[in-house]
Amino acid sequence: MTSSSVVDKPPVRRVAIFGGTHGNELSGVFLVKHWQENGAEIQRTGVEVKPFLTNPRAVKKCTRYIDCDLNRVFDFDNLGRTVVEDIPYEVRRAQEINHIFGPKGSDDAYDLIFDLHNTTSNMGGTLILENSRDDFTIHMFHYIKNALAPERCPVLLIEHPSLKYATTRSVAKHPVGKEFPPCTIEVFKIMEKVDYPRNKNDEVIAIIHPKLQDQDWQPLNNGDPLFLTLDGEVIAYKGDCTVYPTFINEAAYYEKKQAFVKTVKVNLTAKHIRSSVLDQNTS
Repeated sequence: MTSSSVVDKPPVRRVAIFGGTHGNELSGVFLVKHWQENGAEIQRTGVEVKPFLTNPRAVKKCTRYIDCDLNRVFDFDNLGRTVVEDIPYEVRRAQEINHIFGPKGSDDAYDLIFDLHNTTSNMGGTLILENSRDDFTIHMFHYIKNALAPERCPVLLIEHPSLKYATTRSVAKHPVGKEFPPCTIEVFKIMEKVDYPRNKNDEVIAIIHPKLQDQDWQPLNNGDPLFLTLDGEVIAYKGDCTVYPTFINEAAYYEKKQAFVKTVKVNLTAKHIRSSVLDQNTS
């Protein structure tokens, strides 16, 4: 491989670990509080690692959010809003987080943010990828998947024009701290969200079919059951290709009118990348 095919990146220096973005998702809350008391567990030479509780008011009430979903308001419009008395709490909190760990899109932003979440669906341990052209994150996920093998660790690609949203972790940038050769990973790319069947009054009239419940990441083919009405009618999937549903019956998404999301399998390849500092030291 020639040097012209290698992408040089500055090394990772600052990493944040977020918990409590949704105040009722307690794994991240417990881990962040633990690491705030026992920071040596996550510190590494040459890297600053900061555990941070993102939505403390929601955590205190053990609720998903106070005024609005914190994990949806890190767009530049909300980050630039004038602070007034009636501004939603989570928008004000997003601005505070952006000030500490950003500014978003700037050279001063943290290199990497791990945002820890829970789900009521049967997804298991899942990595979420927001950018299919982010070589560093693809390399990192490739490493994590191999390290956890044979345990399964699916990667969900949420890069979709109508489904993408401005997340808490989007404040960070994604460079790398050593050299990695090209790699390929399999991801599940979101295609669309699917709502529950509803009547003319917008009321849900069917539940997830028992044969679909807890079948996250499993193939769904034309004719397979999706929903079951209270009258016993089976509503089947109609599609031209196999899809892989996930976030099936996620409780937090009832308000978002989402029964599950359909994904398809895609392979992503990352370029050969290396730290520019490492390259200078070895040249």
